[in-house]
Amino acid sequence: MAEDFKVVEPVTKREWQDYYQLRWKILRHPWQQPKGSEKDDLEAESIHRMAVAKNKVIGVGRLHLIDRSTAQIRFMAVDPDYHNEGVGSKVLEELEFSITDKSVTKICLHSREAAIEFYRKHGYHVMQRSFVLYGEIPHYKMEKLFIKC
Repeated sequence: MAEDFKVVEPVTKREWQDYYQLRWKILRHPWQQPKGSEKDDLEAESIHRMAVAKNKVIGVGRLHLIDRSTAQIRFMAVDPDYHNEGVGSKVLEELEFSITDKSVTKICLHSREAAIEFYRKHGYHVMQRSFVLYGEIPHYKMEKLFIKC
């Protein structure tokens, strides 16, 4: 149970290792993708959050700016033992909160088909079918607009 978890930014070398390990384990390993495929060239300029329970990383997510007004969320993953316990919701909330002081008015993402309802519950809307990863995982472009007062 994840009732007692916190969402933080990875800082130490060990935290970064655990963060990337969960990303690889959930998002790449099931499709026999090599270690390293869970990273891209935008890691250093991105905002990272991870959920931790009992010193174990149980959820991760990343946000980066596409331009002044648009951010993109990528690499959202939750350990299957902690599904439906609010972990992904809290990671997503923290990523969204991280851009509230910027000029971002839209967040986009490419959701796996199985996660569409999760993102809809958080205010995202399907815009179009976007791509099929590894020839078998359909993705859909989703967006959420932010109105600043």
